[in-house]
Amino acid sequence: MTTVDPAPPPPMRLRELVFGAACAAAVRAAARLGVADAMGDTPMTVDDLAAAVKTEPRTLRRLLRALSCQGVFTEQPDGTFAHTEMSRLLREDDPHSLRYIALWCTEPWTWDVWPKLDEAVRSGRNVFQDVYDREFFAYLNEDAPESAYVFNRAMTTSSRQSAQDVANLLDLTGVTSVADIGGGQGHVLASLLEKHPSLHGALLDLPGVVENADPRLREGGALASRVRVVPGDCREDIPVRADVYIIKNILEWDDESTRRALANVRRAARPGARVVVIENLVDDTPSMRFTTAMDLLLLLNVGGAKHTRQSMVERLSEAGLVIGEIRSVNAYLHAFECTVPV
Repeated sequence: MTTVDPAPPPPMRLRELVFGAACAAAVRAAARLGVADAMGDTPMTVDDLAAAVKTEPRTLRRLLRALSCQGVFTEQPDGTFAHTEMSRLLREDDPHSLRYIALWCTEPWTWDVWPKLDEAVRSGRNVFQDVYDREFFAYLNEDAPESAYVFNRAMTTSSRQSAQDVANLLDLTGVTSVADIGGGQGHVLASLLEKHPSLHGALLDLPGVVENADPRLREGGALASRVRVVPGDCREDIPVRADVYIIKNILEWDDESTRRALANVRRAARPGARVVVIENLVDDTPSMRFTTAMDLLLLLNVGGAKHTRQSMVERLSEAGLVIGEIRSVNAYLHAFECTVPV
């Protein structure tokens, strides 16, 4: 039976850290093999599980043992394996599934750029173009369709899971219109429109993104009559007027792109309009291990960065916005309530 040392001494903890790639690879392998989907609600033998996912039993046991040490699956005294709260998150049908996020964070290109982190730290710029000789999103959309698919599914998963939290947080009393800037497929906007039947909304994102907008927002959808879908790049222009602008998880590019996006919001918004910026922070949050890791990955692939509370305040102030309350949306998101000066 696999056991876990809850508090390893520093020398062993450091050894575990430098083998972190093995942990990530094990999670990726389990997700790609569909192990969590094949495991039922009762413990299964390795032989039965191996038959279900078409692997060798002996090597599958080794994978499950490694994952069980991390709390992903658990080994029973009789040698069978069962689900844990974490392993269920790898199921595709789980309402809180992180399967595609796990795959996205371990895509093949990540293994090529992580070893060059020291170069990125020295230079302060991304190293992705050094490795692939092209910009990250061009590579993703033109050369890596499977990875692009995983990215889109991961972003959809993340947006859906946080959309209701955002809808529950925002007080839209007296608001008639809201614009979701860089809002992806519009899950946050859809949640807001469902909660507020008199609200009208606009969704702005790149053409290739909004063409796959949430079915509720597209022609014939339940919310379509109250939505304007606007193809565009918020770094270039924001041709939308609204009472409230929502900017969620897009201000993590290079500083110049962030400044341009905020300047465009400031230019589009009427005096007194609200601007709600929602971001992961690398400080003052219970999810720092995750957000600081994502911060480093952003440095590697696009030269971007996650914000601290202070750096976000500085960017918003530079854009001429008046910052009000800063609140937690959930364990990993913060909302900055701002207004456009009158």
